[in-house]
Amino acid sequence: MSLWGTLTGRKPSSTASTASSSSSDTHSRDTAPTTTFTSNTFDPTSAQDVSSFLGNSSLPDPSQLHPLAGLNQQTLDYLSLDESALSDLPGSRSALPSRGWSDDLQYGTGVTYLSALTLGGAYGMAEGLRRTPASAPPKIRLNSVLNSITRRGPFLGNSAGIIAMCYNGINSTIGYYRGKHDSANSIVAGALSGMLFKSTRGLRPMMISGALVAGAAGVWTVIRKTLF
Repeated sequence: MSLWGTLTGRKPSSTASTASSSSSDTHSRDTAPTTTFTSNTFDPTSAQDVSSFLGNSSLPDPSQLHPLAGLNQQTLDYLSLDESALSDLPGSRSALPSRGWSDDLQYGTGVTYLSALTLGGAYGMAEGLRRTPASAPPKIRLNSVLNSITRRGPFLGNSAGIIAMCYNGINSTIGYYRGKHDSANSIVAGALSGMLFKSTRGLRPMMISGALVAGAAGVWTVIRKTLF
């Protein structure tokens, strides 16, 4: 008995502690695991290598995965695309193979625009260097050159692109109704394109512009006949 028990007159409850300890032992015995594990020895000879499944006949043949696999090539009808055929009009042969008016419009307008843009930029660079004094600071000279390039290049490129677009459209239309492409088509298309380009400036600018573009179209016709 402890000192506290002597002073208070209480006796220790040995029976409860004994019962609780016995119940805990019983619970631990009931919940103890009963499963036993046994480790199997690994046999390397039983493992499968790559050849065991690559050589399996159940895998599909790679040649059968093609979309056209199993088709009879002797009886297969291929698609015939009319849009890929070149233009068969007399005189339609040019620097590049053409399938019709759409190719002429795209190639002619694009090449003319880029060429005029390059020439206008070169002229603007020369103009900017000529107008700026040699004693000017480099920043001022560079600013002058860039201003001249951006003023001359896009102006000339846009103007030539519009004329080329009108020229190719009119030339293709005349060739369609006449059934051939010749020098007369190009010269008439050039004259009409130049006149249409300056139609808002009056009669005299229209005639001058038409004559210039018709002359350029005539020169292009001679070059095309000579080289192509």
